[in-house]
Amino acid sequence: MSLTVTAIVVSYNRAGLLQECLDALAAQTRRPDRVIVIDNASTDGAADVAKRHPLQPEVTVLDHNVGGAGGFCAGIACALAAAADSDADNGTDDTGSYGNAAAASAAHGTTTRPNTRRINNSQQASQYVWLMDDDTIPTPTALEQLLAAAGEARERNGVWPAVLGSKALWTDGREHLMNKPRPRTWRALGAANLEQSAEAFQVRSLSFVSCLINARMIESARALPRAAYFLWNDDYEYTTKLLRHATGYYVPESLVVHKTKVFGSSDADPGERFFFEVRNKLWILRFSRGNFTAAEYAELLLKTLRRWALTYWRSANRAVILDCFKRGLREGLGQRPAGNAELLAGNPDIVAAIGAVEG
Repeated sequence: MSLTVTAIVVSYNRAGLLQECLDALAAQTRRPDRVIVIDNASTDGAADVAKRHPLQPEVTVLDHNVGGAGGFCAGIACALAAAADSDADNGTDDTGSYGNAAAASAAHGTTTRPNTRRINNSQQASQYVWLMDDDTIPTPTALEQLLAAAGEARERNGVWPAVLGSKALWTDGREHLMNKPRPRTWRALGAANLEQSAEAFQVRSLSFVSCLINARMIESARALPRAAYFLWNDDYEYTTKLLRHATGYYVPESLVVHKTKVFGSSDADPGERFFFEVRNKLWILRFSRGNFTAAEYAELLLKTLRRWALTYWRSANRAVILDCFKRGLREGLGQRPAGNAELLAGNPDIVAAIGAVEG
């Protein structure tokens, strides 16, 4: 069958990179069927760049900046809302054949649409959503390779994979290690590796830097990324939820360029952003325990403590790291993450779409 893909690009004050990202989507050997741009109240004209682009993406301008986490929450909700409308007319697809029971157990502004023409049949459901920030530049075959891997995984496992991710390179061609996942170490579900998609392996989590997610798994899980995270660990929390009882693959033949300002690994000095690492990781440990087996949870706790200690000792500005740690500890232990609808309350259409997904 022919899969339908909605690309979701989250943008904030990087008009030049957004232009480059959309150009790269237009140059795909297998174009996405629909493109949604979520603009986080940019002030540099980024939304206008999207509205003028030949792809004619659907552009949603939020009333305030809700970070990458909130942007992906809004984008997925919008994509699935339109898919639900089309399903009523055309019936459902089989990308949900992984099993609703498995997915269910994994679950334990202003809006403007100046361009509404979709690239292909607007009445088809979005069977996969393809997530990326505006600093992600897909190479021409990025989506084609992800879909090829999805097809192979279905042939080998009998079900469509829940999540697939691309290999991210930095601007000089080096692999961007901050986006490279580790192989799944605990009980693989189905084939651990793919044969036709060279070096593709099964993973337990993926980043949102070119992340292809099965829309039917999202609907069955009745969950969206947590907007309260703002940035950092939102993709980890969300993909571990979806992959608790499902398969996901890292696909090195699908390449994107991740144009961050500096090259770095996940161990690089985060500076002020260490606050989000601490607070959000504590929220995961407190409120997303169901994403993990007991062994995985223990491993996460130990690795988190080790990472925080190394971050402090390696930092050139330990005073900043210590201050961020204290603030993150206070909020991570003393507060709960606010709900998605609450944080996006200024965007009524999106709130309605969130409600339709989360129930």
